[in-house]
Amino acid sequence: MRTLFILLVVLIGSFMGFCQEQNHNYSLDEAIEYGLKNNYKAINAERDIADAKKQKWETIASGLPQINGSVSYQNQIEQPVSLLPAAAFDNTQSTIDIVNDYFDANQTNFDVNAPEGFIPLRFGTKQSVNAAATLSQQIFDGSYIVGVQATKAFLSYSANNKEKTDLEVRKSIVEAYGNVLLAQESVSILERNKTTLEKTLLETTKIYENGLGDEESVEQLQITLSSIENQLKNAIRLKGITLQMLNLVMGLPIENPTTLKDNLDMLTANNIDIGLTDAGFDLEKNVDYKIAINLNEQRYFEWKLAKSRALPTLNAFINYGTSGFNDKFKFLNSEQQWFTSSILGVDLNIPIFSSFRRSASTQRAKIALEKAKTQLFEAEQQIRLQLENAKSNYILAVEQYQTSKDNLNLAERIEKKNQIKYFEGLATSFELRQAQTQLYDSQQTFLQSMVEVINKKTELETILNN
Repeated sequence: MRTLFILLVVLIGSFMGFCQEQNHNYSLDEAIEYGLKNNYKAINAERDIADAKKQKWETIASGLPQINGSVSYQNQIEQPVSLLPAAAFDNTQSTIDIVNDYFDANQTNFDVNAPEGFIPLRFGTKQSVNAAATLSQQIFDGSYIVGVQATKAFLSYSANNKEKTDLEVRKSIVEAYGNVLLAQESVSILERNKTTLEKTLLETTKIYENGLGDEESVEQLQITLSSIENQLKNAIRLKGITLQMLNLVMGLPIENPTTLKDNLDMLTANNIDIGLTDAGFDLEKNVDYKIAINLNEQRYFEWKLAKSRALPTLNAFINYGTSGFNDKFKFLNSEQQWFTSSILGVDLNIPIFSSFRRSASTQRAKIALEKAKTQLFEAEQQIRLQLENAKSNYILAVEQYQTSKDNLNLAERIEKKNQIKYFEGLATSFELRQAQTQLYDSQQTFLQSMVEVINKKTELETILNN
């Protein structure tokens, strides 16, 4: 019983630990760290790097020694016949007897004395086996040299593409995380608004029932309450959807019960850093610029490859083989006779004239390289413009946040004053509803401004590659 008790305690502890592991609770930084390892695009970008490394070795190995073997078996069910002029044979009895014996099985008739006649003959055995191994080595090929150089550029492109993917994943997680917080805050605010409205409606209804108010005031509040209830239902649905989107970009199952450690106020405060707009900008660190450089390198190597096709190629090989012949399948017998052969050779291929096809191909590659240089300059200008635009958007987001925060405080005071005036009979229900609508709009604008601060800073950091 004691052993069973201990085992039960261990199992319960393990189960509770497992449940805690399944209940994912993330801060924004933890969500980014997890997403960079588990996001589906990030995983495939990592695989692209591994693929590029294998492709590099594949290209290098094509110029290293290659060994190929071959084995063939042939069974001539009906051997082909060759016709030899009868005049090539003498008409001695020995010759006639030899030929007759050779074709006795086929009962072939011929006349060796007819000068215009032909003698049908079958050469060789019906069955044969051949086995050979060939060692080949590339000695010189200009396209191979260019190909090896190009693989380094391709590997660099794969690494830069992984970096770009990570930046995009980070940006997506920040946006998704902010949207979840926005939805959660919206639900909380709408629930508080609903509670306040229900209390106001209840008090207004009692005033009306006591004959001290009008019916329109009750109806106005009922309209506002119905609108708030619909918004609350929609916000609850959005809360679930935004959480599923966050799980998706993090690489989690969408139904995972993820919870967030950060809140919107704290996250917004941590992302207000106007000094970031004055940070130095190194264009060569920008990932889009690095990818544009990779495109130039690719076009350059394509041009070199086109030029290399005018160079000769030199290859060497050595071959060793053995062959066996028999009229019946006896190749596995120790008595079977085998005939070996070996060849050493060198192949030199010299391009001489291609009707200017190689020249046209080289010129096209040169044009593509010039286009890539122009695109690189264009990319540089676009990145600089994106940077200035991102700075402006970030400053605007911070300014709108401060403005919407002040406006929210004003809207709350106005709504509270109208509440007091309404119950004192100094304000109409219409004026109260206007103040409430203004407050609700200010609340949503303030929440959205906080998310904009977070998102716009992330966009700026992406361009700066921070």
